[in-house]
Amino acid sequence: MTDRFEHHAKGLDSPASHAFAITPHDSEPLIEASRALYIGLGGALSVTLLSGAQVVFANLPSGTVLPIRAVQVKANGTTAGQILGLV
Repeated sequence: MTDRFEHHAKGLDSPASHAFAITPHDSEPLIEASRALYIGLGGALSVTLLSGAQVVFANLPSGTVLPIRAVQVKANGTTAGQILGLV
């Protein structure tokens, strides 16, 4: 397969090239820091950001893409579902 952009440097504003499923957990971190999170089923999302800040995003609609560097998605406080980490 041809990739016209294979020699371009990837940055945080580049499109994601990989995704992984996220199961919220109160003590386990993500397998890697995200570039963004995709929310398949709307609700609240409790996360720890790369900076260490812990925040709750309330009332997210289904299909939301949050451009955040998350390192953990907490089970406590998260009602959203079908969450994907984008990197």
